[in-house]
Amino acid sequence: MSENKIPYKIYLSEDEMPKAWYNMRADMKNKPAPLVNPGTGQPMTAAELEGVFCSELVKQELDNDTAYYEIPEEIRSFYKMYRPSPLVRAYCLEEKLGTPAHIYYKFEGNNTSGSHKLNSAIAQAYYAKQQGLKGVTTETGAGQWGTALSMACAYLGLDCKVYMVKCSYEQKPFRREVMRTYGASVTPSPSMDTEVGRKILAEHPGTTGSLGCAISEAVEVAVTHPGYRYVLGSVLNQVLLHQSVIGLESKIAMDKYGIKPDIIIGCAGGGSNLGGLIAPFMGQKLRGEEDYRIIAVEPASCPSFTRGKFAYDFCDTGMICPLAKMYTLGSSFIPSPDHAGGLRFHGMSTILSQLYHDGYMEATSVKQTDVFQAAEAFARVEGILPAPESSHAILVAMQEALKCKETGEEKNILFGLTGTGYFDLVAYENYHNGVMPNNIPTDEDIAASLAKLPKV
Repeated sequence: MSENKIPYKIYLSEDEMPKAWYNMRADMKNKPAPLVNPGTGQPMTAAELEGVFCSELVKQELDNDTAYYEIPEEIRSFYKMYRPSPLVRAYCLEEKLGTPAHIYYKFEGNNTSGSHKLNSAIAQAYYAKQQGLKGVTTETGAGQWGTALSMACAYLGLDCKVYMVKCSYEQKPFRREVMRTYGASVTPSPSMDTEVGRKILAEHPGTTGSLGCAISEAVEVAVTHPGYRYVLGSVLNQVLLHQSVIGLESKIAMDKYGIKPDIIIGCAGGGSNLGGLIAPFMGQKLRGEEDYRIIAVEPASCPSFTRGKFAYDFCDTGMICPLAKMYTLGSSFIPSPDHAGGLRFHGMSTILSQLYHDGYMEATSVKQTDVFQAAEAFARVEGILPAPESSHAILVAMQEALKCKETGEEKNILFGLTGTGYFDLVAYENYHNGVMPNNIPTDEDIAASLAKLPKV
């Protein structure tokens, strides 16, 4: 189909929306390594996990074989409030860059949470409600996940307790207030409310926190309060399953116009957005049907893929969660308080870690000031103020488009625009005022953290 027939925004009808989530593990030759009980050294059983997570979510977490999970009608009805999300052809950005590349982005910011996180939040809250629970606990970094979960819990009448990484709690008061508007309690982490929080503060006085710290606190509260379970916004297999709706919609939209992406790019913190975006395309790659170049983009301040180790590690700083085999910087690694709060996790999804280890995708890390330079350039020509996390993908998409300008190749580039940056204006202010640092951990910092990896 000729280029001029491709609209700026490709929308799907409600009837075209995916009716099932896709599980990449079903097509993986090398399955992700199982979660391990740190006490016994044995794979976690469903019974053990059900003390922390909802029963149906445990089933999804452990299922390596079922390719498709039907999306319950109640969740599909909720999705229709903001889905399907648009696939946008970035004509203005292409023109500004002078590239022959065709740039597309899947925009997930068309809901009050401002990000893709709502896709999994409503699913996890739904299963908690179905189980008859009183409420859920969680962590949040930049605040998108906490906001999304508070929205989902308000809709379903569940209590929501959020532990927000301290530096983000302070940098993003408005994000915090949106969560409170939806009825959530929001606590800066690490806090004095929990045993693990007090321990972390004693060992790291004045710390600005990390996702690993917040996870530890949320899990402790969940397991010590009857009627509560813990839910997580990234990393877990179940989350990538729910987020596959992003990639499924993207592929349906591109197939309608005969478009095949050559390069697929996503920001990577724990893996929810990247895993969701690439899911159906990776499935084709795993089955040998198509080939795609897939790039994970992470912050240089927290480079788990590019400088981490593929090993078993705790998912939380307090070392109370199961062990996961993943690319990790070590659970004791506390990254600098950069503004890409949602990407400040020490490890990576076990699914994405295995795929990266097996050579199905590549990874790169980028500096904070370069990310905001790209975000500003994108906002000026595409009219959307992007989230700092999303802007990691924007930067590399622009770099790849400029390479096409040098070679004259008309490649199709797809990237994930995970959400908007309207709650990130302090970060933009720091960038514009020239006071934004580029914090990059030293080899010694990473080595010291990796030296503490558990022996499995």
